[in-house]
Amino acid sequence: MPRRRTSRKRIRADKKRNLRNQKVKQELKKTLKKFQALITAKNSAEAKEFLQKVFSQLDKAAKKKIIHPNKASRKKSRLAKLLSKVA
Repeated sequence: MPRRRTSRKRIRADKKRNLRNQKVKQELKKTLKKFQALITAKNSAEAKEFLQKVFSQLDKAAKKKIIHPNKASRKKSRLAKLLSKVA
């Protein structure tokens, strides 16, 4: 257990930040799974609309440094490619 007040404060802040980041990651995973379900159902019209929401969430997560910006870009590219195959 840290003794310094600043160290204790840092631990509290890290816990809050960790919870917030986990929440964003979980939402992102849910959205990606929903998009994959639309693709497997060959529902391209709905998937095309939903893709914008996925892109938005990926960009927000990258902006907040929750995921690496290159990872967000790579995911966006692969999802768009996947949608073009179905459509």
